[in-house]
Amino acid sequence: MDNSIQGKIVSHLHPVSEGIKVADIRIGLGYSSVHLDNGNMGVAWTAHNDSGNCTHENRAGKLAGSPASELLEMLVSAEKPLSRTIGLATANALVAGLPGRQFAEKDAFDMVGVNAEDKVVMVGFFGPVIPKLKQTGCKLDVLELKSNRPGTISPEDGGKELAECSVAIITATSIITDTFDDLMAGLGNPRAVIVLGPSTLMYPPVFTGTPVTHLAGSLVKNASGVKKIVSEGGGTMILKQYLDFKTVCM
Repeated sequence: MDNSIQGKIVSHLHPVSEGIKVADIRIGLGYSSVHLDNGNMGVAWTAHNDSGNCTHENRAGKLAGSPASELLEMLVSAEKPLSRTIGLATANALVAGLPGRQFAEKDAFDMVGVNAEDKVVMVGFFGPVIPKLKQTGCKLDVLELKSNRPGTISPEDGGKELAECSVAIITATSIITDTFDDLMAGLGNPRAVIVLGPSTLMYPPVFTGTPVTHLAGSLVKNASGVKKIVSEGGGTMILKQYLDFKTVCM
């Protein structure tokens, strides 16, 4: 049994995918989207393969029309980050159609109530969130895979910060970069762990047994708008006009 976060997602959602096909898929420079034939859509951050040639996806031209289960299973690809992008976007589309989820009335940061006593670690650079956190007076460390941005450190160098933080903000792209499980293992005993970003899988059962306390992600509210922005290379700040940002408490 695959106990990785990717394996858990596939295991939980494979039954949901039965009988569903992919109607449309877009792989943009910033984000990718998967639109299912039941009308539901999901997005995920686009990882870039070092393919060595101009073809980044060998099944290009054949993905649309495929069973959703096949694209979901791409999430467990060990070697291709772009395949994990497609798999996570498919998972988000499948979850979008599930009933019974309870969305919080407040956003995750209001519920957590970060204060001056907190040690906050942010994995992934969420620029709009940083000023709000700094206003609380908390100690803030930002970890990034490519730590060439001023004021950030690499996850490898941030082990102490992860282990000692009281609040962790984890980018959902860590599922695509295959770093999520290591980040969870590196945490000490934080009072709150928020998985953040449009790529976030808003499905609590997958995160049972992890330190995650809040899932702060998005639902597509305008599929045609998302397709256009994704296809034209847009990122979060442009895409957000077509998304509803929601929080689910674990």
